[in-house]
Amino acid sequence: MKAHDAMYIGGQWRPAVGQDTIAVVNPADEQVIGHVPAGTAEDVDAAVRAARDAFPGWAATAPAERAARIAALRDVLVARKDEIAETVTAELGAPLGFSQAVHAAVPILVAGSYAELAATYSFEEKVGNSTVLLEPVGVVGAITPWNYPLHQIVAKVAPALAAGCTVVLKPAEDTPLTAQLFAEAVEEAGVPAGVFNLVTGLGPVAGQALAEHEGVDLVSFTGSTAVGRRIGATAGAAVKRVALELGGKSANVILPGADLAKAVNVGVANVMGNSGQTCSAWTRMLVHEDQYDEAVATAVAAVAKYTVGDRVGPLVNAKQQARVRGYIEKGVEEGARLVAGGPDAPLGTGYYVAPTVFADVTPEMAIAQEEIFGPVVSILKYADEDEALRIANGTVYGLAGAVWAADDAQAVAFARRMDTGQVDINGGRFNPLAPFGGYKQSGVGRELGSHGLSEYLQTKSLQF
Repeated sequence: MKAHDAMYIGGQWRPAVGQDTIAVVNPADEQVIGHVPAGTAEDVDAAVRAARDAFPGWAATAPAERAARIAALRDVLVARKDEIAETVTAELGAPLGFSQAVHAAVPILVAGSYAELAATYSFEEKVGNSTVLLEPVGVVGAITPWNYPLHQIVAKVAPALAAGCTVVLKPAEDTPLTAQLFAEAVEEAGVPAGVFNLVTGLGPVAGQALAEHEGVDLVSFTGSTAVGRRIGATAGAAVKRVALELGGKSANVILPGADLAKAVNVGVANVMGNSGQTCSAWTRMLVHEDQYDEAVATAVAAVAKYTVGDRVGPLVNAKQQARVRGYIEKGVEEGARLVAGGPDAPLGTGYYVAPTVFADVTPEMAIAQEEIFGPVVSILKYADEDEALRIANGTVYGLAGAVWAADDAQAVAFARRMDTGQVDINGGRFNPLAPFGGYKQSGVGRELGSHGLSEYLQTKSLQF
């Protein structure tokens, strides 16, 4: 799609206050594919005022009508799914097949789930002699990341609209074209003016202005734990609600008796998808010492199938490429055994990193503790289930994970002891209605399904 040189505010594409722009770069060939406005605090203020003006009318709109607008939005996304996939591939670098199957398809699924939920959700209940009302919290400031540019937008905007909130979106500066496409879809779907607003810009300028704005009632942020801390502190000072989906260092625990080949192959695939740029990726593979060598050999064979430029795309930018290569070098320095891949750039052009597997990783190493956000798998060994649990729970994160066992009951028993927000049991499928979010420093609040909707509601009780 062609980049807009304007913001979407109050139902119109308006010129930005300033003249500065942000270049959008295709990470596969390092070529500029467009420019978008670098929004200022003044642009954010205009968007928030538009959202505040639209809030009373949208909050008073019947849930069935809100559901109809979300359903219409879903239908527009379906009609433009090919353009969505092509746009994500152009600005993020994901292989087109992955963009079609995940970046375009999953947000459509999530939007559809909220169209259904908005029409059926009970916004009040009787508790004794009280009627409890669930009302929209107000204006939402949504700050989204670049790694799943449309999914993260829909996962915030759809439940906010279903709840009756209005939204100001500040998308990541690396992937603003997908956000502009979404704004076009909102307009085409007939969502009333001011209910959704878009301001492109840099995080320290537009993002900070949105988080600090006194007219914003809730900040929903997905990104790094470091930035999440700052947003949480800012919101706390203003007694403002937050929903924070932050970093992860998820464990893929393979218990004795599990289908080792399947667990390893699925685990490698989980990390290689989106070039490892997934906060919930199972980047730590935990294997019993008796099966360790077999697991390493299986992982090496599995990762060899992920050819660079074909099945594994580039990282989003040069900074991210340098960061991931730095972690690979750090792993070697700390004594981990490099069994596949490495820090050398595999291609002359594009921000690529070779799919990498480390063996002989110990829990205290940086590559076992810190979020790398690249196609890097660390394989750790354990002697018994208690040690596996200590390793799995032994980071500051708790976003996701997986457990493989001979039967589901054994896997569930282990998963119940894991300090993490979501666990896949023996390869469990993605569920767009299940709550997603983290324990510990992986965040506050939940996204998706009814739990995601409840983030955008506040409670009032009427006594009779």
